[in-house]
Amino acid sequence: MLKIAPSVLSADFGGLAEAVGEVTAEADWLHIDVMDGHFVPNLTIGPPVVQSLRKHSGLFFDCHLMMTDPGAYLEAFRRAGADGCTVHVEVGQTSALLAEAKSLGLRAGLAVNPETPYEAIDPFLDEADLILCMTVHPGFGGQSFMAEVLPKIARTRQELDRRGLGAELEVDGGIDEETAPLVVAAGARVLVAGSAVFGADRPWEAARRIREAGEKALAGHR
Repeated sequence: MLKIAPSVLSADFGGLAEAVGEVTAEADWLHIDVMDGHFVPNLTIGPPVVQSLRKHSGLFFDCHLMMTDPGAYLEAFRRAGADGCTVHVEVGQTSALLAEAKSLGLRAGLAVNPETPYEAIDPFLDEADLILCMTVHPGFGGQSFMAEVLPKIARTRQELDRRGLGAELEVDGGIDEETAPLVVAAGARVLVAGSAVFGADRPWEAARRIREAGEKALAGHR
């Protein structure tokens, strides 16, 4: 089964609760991009916004921490209502960060940037609940999908299956009706979509079309 995770990075922050409400019926998770202005050249939201949004949504909150020191904030995000927190392999201390997230009751995710090779995440596949392959350079929404990441997605799926691991495989960046079949065929099962959803006139319909495109590819892959 595919999961669709609309990214609030592309939503209207002036009416965030309303924007989330519009896609809830077609969403499995809500993807929340947290940027610190250091790990990536952008600054977004923190635990107070997550806490406010939690009051308006029962969706699984999938928080992607694009931060140089995510460990300092894991507990704050858990208290704010996060269900899962994903850290980047590029910041180091990977095992410790994943273990800390799990100790707090969070689902522990591990993200990898487009240019970072598969070998960087291989040692941690059995420690993570989720692997997130970035299909754009993190930091800003609305970027074009990077097809060169597809072999890394495929290899990650191959290794997860070969080892019998249950970590979910997520992709984020440039996901729409055209690219969803590509990443699903490569092995992704959680699709993050931002501008393709919230940039549409009817965002719930856009989310539904992405799901349908992905499910069609999944049926063909089987």
